[in-house]
Amino acid sequence: MRHANLVESFQSILPTESVLYETEDLRPYECDGLSAYRQLPIVVVLPGSEAEIIEILKICEAEKIPVVARGAGTGLSGGALPHADGVLLSLAKLNEILEIDPVACTARVQPGVRNLAISEAAEAYGLYYAPDPSSQIACTIGGNVAENSGGVHCLKYGLTVHNILKLRVLTIEGDVLEIGSEALDSPGFDLLALMSGSEGMLGIITEITVKLLPKPEAAQLVMAAFDDIKKAGAAVANIIRAGIVPAGLEMMDKMTIAAVEAFIHAGYDPDAAAIVLCESDGSNEAVAEEIEKIRDIMRESGAVRIDTARGEAERRRFWAGRKAAFPAAGRVSPDYYCMDGTIPRKHLAEVLRRIEDLSSEFGLRCMNVFHAGDGNLHPLILYDANRSGELEKAEAFGARILEICIEAGGSLTGEHGVGIEKLNQMCLQFGDAERDLFHAVKAAFDPDSLLNPGKAIPSLHRCAEFGAMHVHRGDEKFPDLPRF
Repeated sequence: MRHANLVESFQSILPTESVLYETEDLRPYECDGLSAYRQLPIVVVLPGSEAEIIEILKICEAEKIPVVARGAGTGLSGGALPHADGVLLSLAKLNEILEIDPVACTARVQPGVRNLAISEAAEAYGLYYAPDPSSQIACTIGGNVAENSGGVHCLKYGLTVHNILKLRVLTIEGDVLEIGSEALDSPGFDLLALMSGSEGMLGIITEITVKLLPKPEAAQLVMAAFDDIKKAGAAVANIIRAGIVPAGLEMMDKMTIAAVEAFIHAGYDPDAAAIVLCESDGSNEAVAEEIEKIRDIMRESGAVRIDTARGEAERRRFWAGRKAAFPAAGRVSPDYYCMDGTIPRKHLAEVLRRIEDLSSEFGLRCMNVFHAGDGNLHPLILYDANRSGELEKAEAFGARILEICIEAGGSLTGEHGVGIEKLNQMCLQFGDAERDLFHAVKAAFDPDSLLNPGKAIPSLHRCAEFGAMHVHRGDEKFPDLPRF
């Protein structure tokens, strides 16, 4: 179908202002949070209802036009990068909280609802939604499901997949699927888990039923400073070994502490080599007892300073520093490249040492901030895109970090997804048989590969090429995509 005819087809089912096709109108959609690569779609559509999405999908399926779904665009792996010959389907207008059931402790929401807005709406009932990505003020619940997002409290309360009950999903043909159940379990294959983290490749989510939790009676936070990052890593391991499951257990290195303090003034120790944030929540009695145990473990692990938040305002300020690590990086470097890998906790100190060695090898600084409790690393590689070759060096640095995570028995992603960023490393994480199975699942839902094609699962041909390149540490990953 010609470009003009496609626009006319969409304008027949959507208001004129909801069909964008002029270059200047397409620019805001050319990338997600991974802004190193950019691509304009043919057209952007902004439906306001499920019925409109169904009609859009029917047109695209009939004409074999690729469709990339987009939430708030806060993703960090290029998962929402448009297809050059495709349609960018924005779900921003589907932003209603349809129902809150305080008895069942659930909320039924549309995909464009912001993560934080769910907790804000549930607060009147003494409830909240547990997963809290650092971008929760902006990211949408539909994108959270697509990436299986976590957050600083995921150690105790789980990822998105552990906090949703039911999805309403559209296939590429426009058929409606009801996946999951509001009951404790449902028969058949666990398609709810399959859809979580599927990165928009299997269907378009139009409705999500999430679990809500009662707000804990008390929440208290310990901030411990260490003069050696190995001691901080040992403290994390010692807390878990003691049988404590904190609500949150986070860690930052010296460079991150300095950047955050200059930005947020969170009250961190500026002389520390690392800090650990450990939160307990529950009843007043249980929290008081657990906090004392945590303080003792921190002290025995070698902490040089231990602060317990004095009141809710200070607790929020300590957490604000952790959640501001990414924007803080943007204040100390023109650009940064955020990685996302997961390792067994026992290898934390060794992996951090290897990242430090890589920083020297590539001549690029690296801020380390991570969900220490579950081993989810977020190294922030600092670079300047205006300097020739620095982006390529940052990418190569990041690729090596992912490979180290795999070597350590971990995973190349914890919550940011694969997108386009980690396609090559998927060739190392999984063998031919596993990748064949992934492609078979994709084909079962989307036989013509129209939903977010080219993402998350590498082709066998790509893996063969990468294998040859990897021996020689090959060139850039995506030479055909326009550079930032």
